[in-house]
Amino acid sequence: MILAQQFGFLDEYAKKEIRRTSLKAVAIPGYQVPYSSREMPMGRGFGTGGLQLTLALIGAGEVLKVIDQGSDDSVNAVNLRSFIEMTCPGVGTTRVTGEADLIQSRHRIPEKPLREDQLLVLQVPYPDPLVVVEASEEKRKQLHGEADYSRLLVKLYEDIVKFDEITISHRYPTRINDHYVIDPSPIPRWDVPKLHMSKALVLLGAGREKKIYAVPPYTKAEPLAFEDKPFRVEAFLDEQGRRRACARCGCDNSFLDEYVDSNSGEQVYRCSDADWCDEQLARQTAAEVIYG
Repeated sequence: MILAQQFGFLDEYAKKEIRRTSLKAVAIPGYQVPYSSREMPMGRGFGTGGLQLTLALIGAGEVLKVIDQGSDDSVNAVNLRSFIEMTCPGVGTTRVTGEADLIQSRHRIPEKPLREDQLLVLQVPYPDPLVVVEASEEKRKQLHGEADYSRLLVKLYEDIVKFDEITISHRYPTRINDHYVIDPSPIPRWDVPKLHMSKALVLLGAGREKKIYAVPPYTKAEPLAFEDKPFRVEAFLDEQGRRRACARCGCDNSFLDEYVDSNSGEQVYRCSDADWCDEQLARQTAAEVIYG
């Protein structure tokens, strides 16, 4: 006897648990809710937490976008998208942010502002920002419950003493709804402000650590900082102090990746978000056609 393939790979009990866990995470913004992370046909640390959220929440007829560091064509994104297409018949895929109902991402939040009817799932390797100052999970839970992040602030202050600024480039600790401080996944500092009062629900899944937490829509998300050393994002300034632009589309208000031109050996900067870059390029082409 041939058994029908289970939609979304996970059994219904696993999906129900993940949905219940997600609801609790939304009800308590920033709180890390434990769940029974299932074994997936890929190694832990390769996006199993985000993948389980996607498989449990997506339905037939919906449209999915999977990106890895802004690209739809990276190995991680291609493998995850192929697996979801194989196990979720009836689910469409897209490369365009505005067409997606659910966006699963690693290391980036799309440049295009998300809508209320969209869901963003972020893959998280290490969910607890306190792990750098406290090894015991039991003590970390107590510190989170009491909103005691003094040791984390001391860690940031030590950065300022040594380097005259906070040197954290990604996984920047962010306070959610005036209480819990989260690790917002390895997104760059450029993306952290996008969590603040986001129209879309943001779910973060850590498969290896078996935790799910959330930033609900229209929720405060404030990066930890000091009055005399405010939080700042990447500037992308050149030697003359001017803001660099994307070499492909000319955009000067997006997060840029640095490349080395294989022919000239020069540094080249391009938009990290491939869909955003394509959209800006299409607008330029359309303007040239209209205005000559």
